Amino acid sequence: MMRKMNKLVLCLSFLLLPFAVKAQTMQGKFGYLSYNAIFQAMPEYEVSRQKLADLKSKYDKEAQRSEEEFQRKFAEFLQGQKEFPENILLKRQHELQDLLTKSIRFKEESQKLLVQAEKDLQADMLYLLNEAIRAVGVERGYAYIINTDGNTCPFINPTVADDVTNYVKEKLQLPISVEP
Repeated sequence: MMRKMNKLVLCLSFLLLPFAVKAQTMQGKFGYLSYNAIFQAMPEYEVSRQKLADLKSKYDKEAQRSEEEFQRKFAEFLQGQKEFPENILLKRQHELQDLLTKSIRFKEESQKLLVQAEKDLQADMLYLLNEAIRAVGVERGYAYIINTDGNTCPFINPTVADDVTNYVKEKLQLPISVEP
């Protein structure tokens, strides 16, 4: 009985040996990169930054014009305050309050629009970058690719991981960095 048990264990060991070896070799390799560094190296990035700066400048000019109009009307209000009948005084106060409210609303809305414009301008770029990273991962057999931005991964052992920055840049047809 003991002899049969030993033979069975030995046979099972030999049968399972290939699976153990396969499990050892399937340990996934991984890559790493700085997402922001590649994103900011894309030519579309500078174009989007410039478009955003132009839009912000337009919003700032309109906000400045609005503020100057408020200051002018407020100065007029202060100068004539003692001479105005009460109904004109109340009307002007209401106009000033309305101008101030509209100015605040415009600044808030323009801030939201700038955030949305940035998302819209960068959406295609983000898609291209994500697709390039995915393609590099699949082509080179990486289990995963880690983004090292924000010091989320302070140490990566270079013997078990690859810097895939240049592979992704190549996919995006960006200039390749030469390591020193």
